[in-house]
Amino acid sequence: MPILTTLGLAAALASTSTLPATPAATIDPAFNRCLAGLQATAATQGISADRFNGITAALTPDPSVLGLLDAQPEFTTPIWDYLAALVDRQRVDDGRTLLQQHRDLLDRVSAQYGVDPATIVAVWGVESDYGRVFGKRPLLQSLATLSCAGRRQAFFRGELLALLKLIDRGDLQAQGLTGSWAGAFGHTQFMPSTYARIAVDGDGDGRRDLVGSIPDALASTANYLKRAGWRSGEPWGMEVRVPAGFNASQAGRTQRRALADWRAQGVTALDGSVLAPPNLPADARAALLLPAGIKGPALLVFRNYDAIYSYNAAESYALAIATLADQLRGGTGLATAWPTDDPGIGRDERRQLQTLLLARGHDIGSADGMIGTATRRAIQAEQQRLGWANADGRAGQRILRALQQEAAAGAPATR
Repeated sequence: MPILTTLGLAAALASTSTLPATPAATIDPAFNRCLAGLQATAATQGISADRFNGITAALTPDPSVLGLLDAQPEFTTPIWDYLAALVDRQRVDDGRTLLQQHRDLLDRVSAQYGVDPATIVAVWGVESDYGRVFGKRPLLQSLATLSCAGRRQAFFRGELLALLKLIDRGDLQAQGLTGSWAGAFGHTQFMPSTYARIAVDGDGDGRRDLVGSIPDALASTANYLKRAGWRSGEPWGMEVRVPAGFNASQAGRTQRRALADWRAQGVTALDGSVLAPPNLPADARAALLLPAGIKGPALLVFRNYDAIYSYNAAESYALAIATLADQLRGGTGLATAWPTDDPGIGRDERRQLQTLLLARGHDIGSADGMIGTATRRAIQAEQQRLGWANADGRAGQRILRALQQEAAAGAPATR
């Protein structure tokens, strides 16, 4: 999602992807004054007053988006939960199906931009669950609110104006346009300014429609990665083994070293063999990532990882794209376990957990795999019943196993 460098992909996590938009607030004079100022700016960029007013006439502010500026799942969610939510069995299976379904399109796009099909589809999968989750907030309302209140108003004003120009030129229709609270939208969640710069017409109809056209969206994603420095045929990275006593301060995406230097530090391939990444030049430079510290997986990343990272500047996000792409190619995921006794769970296990909660009498709706407020409260109640010191409402392996064991033993529901 080419968005703010500090904003996360809230809609991609199952726990937040289905939250409805907050109803619009009542009109206030300050908001109207702000829109009037924006109309004057839009006029200098070629949008007539009549056109501006026609698009924005019904807008009212939505103050709820302001509190989301600092609520970024990439930075607030443990990485094992984040990856479990985004790289689960269902997303892998669906992605492999779509690779076959759109094989001709993806081969054409890959040949044109030099980005492999699995990476393109992985971005699609992480950003919108292959078009299932675009975001439910009215896009114009969110961007107008952020343009007129809160921090980074100048940034959001630029995004709002970019969106207005896309609508004015006919690429998009204003009616019914929804996205994330921060303004990202479409199959691969472009921000409007990125849309204006990067989007391409992948289906040849004369429009760049990343909402209604899968060819446009996938071609535009490949174009983004190419322009971000993607190198055709090279890997994004590889899981490695670090030696005992390794100095973790050497890790970090910006701390690049030649492969020879990492070999000299005792870093090896996962099986202990000498580092020899395929399709890389001898003088390739790499960074070592320890996303969960020295006890978790270690990854050596190359230039293509940076291209993925630029899409949304968060390490967990880039790793979700990269590891999903690996599994779409037939890989099995990271070999090293995360340093936790309570790993995250994917949608299949979330449905199992919700089924168990329903059986215990909790009113959480259906077992849909989406962990919303009602499910979290039910989990918290069960954690308290079990006497856990940390009753945080988190959906993880530990609470799933505990309820499964009770169900297997025939423990009666108590609610």
